[in-house]
Amino acid sequence: MQKIPLKLATAGMVLARDVFRNGNTVGFPVCGKTTVLTETLISRFENMDISSIYVEGHPLWDDGDRSLEDMLGDLDQRFTKVRQDPLMAKLHDIYADFYKRSMGDDSGRQTE
Repeated sequence: MQKIPLKLATAGMVLARDVFRNGNTVGFPVCGKTTVLTETLISRFENMDISSIYVEGHPLWDDGDRSLEDMLGDLDQRFTKVRQDPLMAKLHDIYADFYKRSMGDDSGRQTE
């Protein structure tokens, strides 16, 4: 999942969280998660002064962003000395699964 400015949103991206007006999560969402964005929907969000949204995967890469492979490599390195401990191994797997689910693959698609 990635938070992006609305001005960088493109048709075909999928919302990862509900969208609320003015960022206020009290009340009814303007649009629900898993909705595929269209140009019309993006324009409506602009008219409602919504400035950012959460989308699935990691579709936009900035200078300094780290790839999924880099993050998993660092995670492996941090757990090198404690991987034999079953609890630490489980913790490693939880973090690795989180990275995979939140980052998706290099194309920005969620991994299953």
